[in-house]
Amino acid sequence: MRLDYLTIFPDYLAPLRLSLPGKAIESGLLEMHVHDLRAWAHDKHRTVDDTPYGGGAGMVMKPEPFGEAFDELAIDGATVVVTTPSGEPMTQALARELSSRERLVFLLGRYEGIDQRVLDHAATRAEVREISLGDYVLNGGEVAAMAITEAVVRLLPGFMGNAESLVEESHEDGLLEYPGYTKPSSWRDLEVPKVLLSGDHKRIAQWRHEQAVERTSLRRPDLLHASQAAGLGEGSEWEIVPAVRADAAELHTLQLACWVQELNANPGIEIPPLHESLDDTLRALETHDVYVVRAAGRLVGSVRGRLDGDVWEIGRLMSAPDLQGRGLGRRLFEHIQAVAPAGARSFRLFTGARSERNLKLYKKAGFRLRRDLEAPTGAVILTKNRGSRR
Repeated sequence: MRLDYLTIFPDYLAPLRLSLPGKAIESGLLEMHVHDLRAWAHDKHRTVDDTPYGGGAGMVMKPEPFGEAFDELAIDGATVVVTTPSGEPMTQALARELSSRERLVFLLGRYEGIDQRVLDHAATRAEVREISLGDYVLNGGEVAAMAITEAVVRLLPGFMGNAESLVEESHEDGLLEYPGYTKPSSWRDLEVPKVLLSGDHKRIAQWRHEQAVERTSLRRPDLLHASQAAGLGEGSEWEIVPAVRADAAELHTLQLACWVQELNANPGIEIPPLHESLDDTLRALETHDVYVVRAAGRLVGSVRGRLDGDVWEIGRLMSAPDLQGRGLGRRLFEHIQAVAPAGARSFRLFTGARSERNLKLYKKAGFRLRRDLEAPTGAVILTKNRGSRR
């Protein structure tokens, strides 16, 4: 992975070369370049900011230095990360998504931010992600960029010496991490919980899960949906059942939630109208084989299929935004292929051309992108022969 940083304080980012990131750079796993934005400012004072149009306090970073930097660094095809309090929240799921990119280019603002035209121009050449660390304001984007960088690069294959240490961390399964203990077993009259000394791995795993749920409920109740409290996570046996007409309203709600999430993650993409009627959902229940999953009484996942000649057409694979990353989408996708009628010789599906998460899932399942087939605006078609694993 290549990382580029455009900043007016390049020395601020020196700590990124310490510890594990530094070792990853030395080994060639990471390529890191920190650029002084003032190198593309040509006046006597190397000015990179000016007063805002429309008045107001503070200064706004000028577009010209960024534009020249984009041209010289050839950002085309990269993912441009803009650190801003007005961006989408930084999450573990987003870190995992960014870790799949080949190149990240960070734009590190100062003052009152970056001229909006910089972002608009970048979006014509690259994927742009505006990201916030939280609901507070920093002096500049450097601290946020370092935090995002650490969250992303530690997920790269080969970065961590023990890859298993990534599995049981906070937010990996939607819960905060359980408390940890080490030797000695007694310290200043404080004892290690006896279950951890028992050698009973099943009891230990159960205790850790209970502690994670309790800690999450106390500190981050917003993360703890009822389905999580029921123990539904990665590897769970989701019960997938045929949909009925009574599911239509919840299916419609789930669909809208997924579309809004996709639009927030990829501004400007083509998605179906958000006002698509409930009647359309009811019609789909009559024309397709629709399957759903419920957790703690809530409809949290769905997928549908229909036979078109000898092609099993798969569509509307959806999992609730708060449960994504736990294997539900994968299980639904496996199920809809397994229930294809005997007469189906191949599979076909449509997805958004910029839906990186979906494309990654489908390609991993052996589907092939078909640029030769005409798809609706903003979408692509993928196909796979039945019985083919790859």
